[in-house]
Amino acid sequence: MSLLDLTLRNVRRNFRLYTIYLFSMITGVVIYFTFLSLMFNRDVLDALRNRQNFEAGVATATTVIILFIVVFVLYANSFFMRQRKKELGMYLLYGMTEGQITRMVFYETLAIGVFSLVTGILLGGLLSKLFGRLLMNLMRYHQVISLSFPLQAVGATVVIFLLLACVISIQTHVMIRRVQLVELFHAKEKTEKPVKPSRWLALLSVTLLGAAYALLAAGRESAAWREHMGASLIVCTVGIILGTYLLFRQFAGWLLERLRRRRRYHVGNTVLWSSAIRFQIRSNTLNLTFISLFSTVILLLVSFVAVNYAVQFEAVGRNLPNDIAYEAQDASMQERLDRMIADSGHAVLDHRILETLQVEAKSTLGTAFENPEYFNPAMLLLVPQSAYNGMMELREEPEHRVRLADGEALSLSQGMDLGSITYPAGQEPRFSIAAGGTALEELKLMEKKDYALLGWASDPVRSMLKKPAVLVISDGTYAKLKPSAPVKRFELYKIAGAGRAEELSKELHELVTATPGSYYSSFADVYSKQIEGSSLLLFSGAFLALIALFALASVIYFKQLREAEDAKQQYAILRKLGVEPSEMKSVIRKQLLFVFSLPLLLGTANSGLIFKTYILDTIQDFPDLTGIFWGVMGLYGLIYLFFYLSSAGIYYRIVQVK
Repeated sequence: MSLLDLTLRNVRRNFRLYTIYLFSMITGVVIYFTFLSLMFNRDVLDALRNRQNFEAGVATATTVIILFIVVFVLYANSFFMRQRKKELGMYLLYGMTEGQITRMVFYETLAIGVFSLVTGILLGGLLSKLFGRLLMNLMRYHQVISLSFPLQAVGATVVIFLLLACVISIQTHVMIRRVQLVELFHAKEKTEKPVKPSRWLALLSVTLLGAAYALLAAGRESAAWREHMGASLIVCTVGIILGTYLLFRQFAGWLLERLRRRRRYHVGNTVLWSSAIRFQIRSNTLNLTFISLFSTVILLLVSFVAVNYAVQFEAVGRNLPNDIAYEAQDASMQERLDRMIADSGHAVLDHRILETLQVEAKSTLGTAFENPEYFNPAMLLLVPQSAYNGMMELREEPEHRVRLADGEALSLSQGMDLGSITYPAGQEPRFSIAAGGTALEELKLMEKKDYALLGWASDPVRSMLKKPAVLVISDGTYAKLKPSAPVKRFELYKIAGAGRAEELSKELHELVTATPGSYYSSFADVYSKQIEGSSLLLFSGAFLALIALFALASVIYFKQLREAEDAKQQYAILRKLGVEPSEMKSVIRKQLLFVFSLPLLLGTANSGLIFKTYILDTIQDFPDLTGIFWGVMGLYGLIYLFFYLSSAGIYYRIVQVK
């Protein structure tokens, strides 16, 4: 019998195992080709306005995807080979060399790889159209995405998976060389010893997690975080990592030990499922700890990119509230700019001139503006409250109107981490300015307002630069300072289709910035970059998270299948003792519930508290963010539920084989 005949015979005899392995390979091909084909899809590229950023982002995400796929497929192959140890030992006993066995496995891998490539590329091509449409919807573009199989994507996929087949063969050869013949025949006869739990270590695990959770729940504004940031961070990190490990290693064992000592322990099937878990704790601890911690990272990643996408459309408008704004030019240049806007095809919906006074800050800019590094200190502007309130009427935002007495001011510090700050009476900070050559003027700062009147200065290439620092003052104070302070006027436009005005913005920017130091801001300079960037980030992040979650759940999945193979003899004894199939299913479901539910609960708890502390407490003016987070949690739970039910069903079918 030739090696090829033997290979085909193995496939027929171990079809169930090969199906699991084949599914892993096809999944890898589908994921890789689907994502890579988007990078070369002509319809997608034609729709984008920042193609280079897209290609760079996809290339980075593709590299990460490759790493996940390699780890996932190698783990699946490791599971596959462990299940065949006795078979391989028989071949060695009959005189086959390690080289012949390696070649046989290589032929199997090559055959599976070719089938996976063909099937995966066909499925991936169909899915790429679906995901391309999804990406366009995220960006709110109306581009039609056609079905395509880009040759570059096909070629790259073939090369990657041929290399992966070679790596799998090397892995198999190393596994065969490292295992002795006697061990191959007794590979499934090793029995784990249960961990002897310590009540003190069990208590320590709860204490560590409790301390970390208490600090996170207290929030960033608590004294612990404000005064001892470093120590709090260390306590949270150590508490979550070490606490999770000890929870699986000691607390779970202690809990099962307490359960074993109950009087009703032998009633029902408690003794069956709890004993199985006790003997698996040692081998499952590292896996479950890693899965719980990595799940935390995945959930935080997806929640962050989803929130970033959700706030981006509104955030761009907050950062650049004027469709076009620039410092007023001389009469001839202004006429040219007005004509350029009128002829652009973007109808002018409103045009205002904002008059301000330019002054010099004598106090530290951080006194009046949070994150002062974002502001241009050379452009500190004073705006009278009447002009400011008039803009609020135009923008239909009456809630932002202000009323100030002489000597009072509020700063427009858009982008504050924790929202606007209103100072209590008697605790208002003082901010000193110099208007021209006059003496210092001290203003009483009533509020730091998370709002922008003039947005970030922008550039068609570099996007956002820095923003002017704007103080709103009373009309009386403004009239007092006007004779001695230079006046700066700004042209503010509201136009139709502002997000698509990139070409107009390039022309205007070139003319306005010909005068050094002139302020120019355009909504279009930022909109397409921010929206395309956040959409790609969400798409890539969700895609990567789905792959990672699939890989992590598969680790549990394969581990349970291996344990099912090892448990066949025990379940055969239970059948002979008359245990009903429904009772056996109940035992299996309860046993698997432990290994699937704990990582789910810990990952959700960890990520939920971290997300609340660092995201929800920071972005308080977006009420829908909590719903987004729970949506991510729900999807995560559904994926785990799918793997749990699938594992329970296959586990039962394996142990039922006589």
